[in-house]
Amino acid sequence: MGKKGPGRPGISRRRALWLGGGVAAAGAMAYGARRAPDRDRRDGEVDHRGAQWVEASPANLRRAHRPADYPIDRVVIHVVQGGFPVALQVFQDPSHGAAAHYVVRKDGHVAQLVRELDVAYHAGNRRYNERSIGIEHEGYVDRPESFTPAMYASSARLTAGICRRYGFPADREHLVGHTEVPGTDHTDPGPHWDWDRYLGLVREELRRAPSPSPRTSRPGEVRQKPPS
Repeated sequence: MGKKGPGRPGISRRRALWLGGGVAAAGAMAYGARRAPDRDRRDGEVDHRGAQWVEASPANLRRAHRPADYPIDRVVIHVVQGGFPVALQVFQDPSHGAAAHYVVRKDGHVAQLVRELDVAYHAGNRRYNERSIGIEHEGYVDRPESFTPAMYASSARLTAGICRRYGFPADREHLVGHTEVPGTDHTDPGPHWDWDRYLGLVREELRRAPSPSPRTSRPGEVRQKPPS
């Protein structure tokens, strides 16, 4: 997720600007003219079964009603350049200017921070933000040990569910790294991310019977901090 800046955990201001596709205030002006309907929004609801709901700051996303207003046909793979708690902290920070839809921990635990309905500022490209789901992964691009079997398996289940929901194939045209997004200067997920392994796991998941729809957590059950 970038180099640490003075007094800021895990991210530089430059990283925030690229993730959001511009200064947060400018993004809000560009996106704010269209208001999304309030239907299909319930406290604690998640799109991926078993995910932990940890709401990102509204400043780091734009409310929408995808795929009705913007078709979804991409997953963008990111690497945090830090730990899971750091990712949750900065995506809840309104001054950060960016957030991903999901963060996957090394042990496979998944947090959802932005509803798939909404446009998260994660790709550094407005068109890609509107058409994609962003998945961050705990770890560092230059440390192959960051990418554990549990992380690969969990992320593959998540991505397979997204492919099913929006009807696009699990291939390298539709599953891309942040480094492949036009106009960005990022290198994640980096040379140690095993695309062949990942695509194989996603396709294996797609051959399985679909899982039941995720249950909605009651408001009193929603965790705001990761379990120990």
